[in-house]
Amino acid sequence: MLCQFSFSNFRSYRSETTFDFQAEPIPEFSDSLLTDDKGSSMLPVGVIYGPNGGGKTNLLMALSCLISTVVKPIDDLEKTRENQIFQQKVDVSPFMFDSVSRNEPTEFEIFFRQNKSEYRYNIALLNDEIVSEALYWRNIGGKRTGTVYEREGSEIALGASINKSRINQSVNPKMPYLSFLAINYDIPVINEVQKWFESCIIRNYANPVIDNQVMFSDNPTDKDRIIHALNDLGIDIMGYRFDDTDKQLYTQRMVDGSLYELRYVDESDGTRKLLAALPVVLLALQEGRLVIIDELDAKLHPKLLRYVIALFKNKRINKNGAQLLFTSHDVTTMRNTVFRRDEIWFAALNDKHESEIYSLYEIRRENNERINNTAAFDKQYLEGRYGADPYLTNILTGGEWE
Repeated sequence: MLCQFSFSNFRSYRSETTFDFQAEPIPEFSDSLLTDDKGSSMLPVGVIYGPNGGGKTNLLMALSCLISTVVKPIDDLEKTRENQIFQQKVDVSPFMFDSVSRNEPTEFEIFFRQNKSEYRYNIALLNDEIVSEALYWRNIGGKRTGTVYEREGSEIALGASINKSRINQSVNPKMPYLSFLAINYDIPVINEVQKWFESCIIRNYANPVIDNQVMFSDNPTDKDRIIHALNDLGIDIMGYRFDDTDKQLYTQRMVDGSLYELRYVDESDGTRKLLAALPVVLLALQEGRLVIIDELDAKLHPKLLRYVIALFKNKRINKNGAQLLFTSHDVTTMRNTVFRRDEIWFAALNDKHESEIYSLYEIRRENNERINNTAAFDKQYLEGRYGADPYLTNILTGGEWE
């Protein structure tokens, strides 16, 4: 599971920026936390709000860029170990609003758990070449950190866990050494890290093409789970089938004792969104994957969005540590009955046109106290108290119209 992600000099972000899935010591929704006997608790859900152009999507793109940078070389050579659900490779693009950043490296660092270990991986890239790279590990809850490898330019130093003479330390300057090792060797620690990166699911439902990418299973158990979830959401589908002849997905309904079929393309926008998203969400819950979704709320009724969020926050359903990270414009879901304060994040531009992020938990009121967990988050956000949407503040106060 994802613990923390940091990056700098990527798109609208210039300075080092950190998104944290590590739970703060607050009482709300404590029973939803992803816990480990030896390590700190993690959040099952994170949502990012903010104005258009504030940097919500760019944060997800930064994480997607790191994941695809590692996985694409492995996938190109058909050496993957997990079933991947990717959109496309995200290229490195530095901050462009100063004369310095465009010539400096873009840096990423990610901290995550896989099985019984915690890993920290960092990489810096400039003009598609690797400037530096390193992978470290430790036991969950452990204090001693081991080095798997460290790389500075063309120089690579191997840690004790993989320090064997047969391992090649000469690699293409454009290829991550992690990818190189995953492609060419069978090393347990590398395999474990590789599987985590490959298990991450990246989707953008603001893109209409994605609505037509439906991942349905013919496995009876998986099929029943999908249909049951759709029925829970008020979609009265009793089955589905894919026709190999016309390459169409058909949904099935029983009306007055007769079976009727409807082409997927003829379903409503909201139903198509659910049909596209639910199988991905259920797979993530079943296998404990991280799901990264831009504009999850697009075309979804707020009640349906809350249903998806609730799946990840219900430990009877989310038994394997799945996590959901998404952006949203749906302020009606920004409530203390849906989220913890540390699960709500905001992205906005500062006066230098740089994106910044911060969590609701970090915000201090005039008396230096934190926002109360009983506060009306949505109302206070629309009033401009959280500082992430100046456009709404101007509209509500009449600032632009006076």
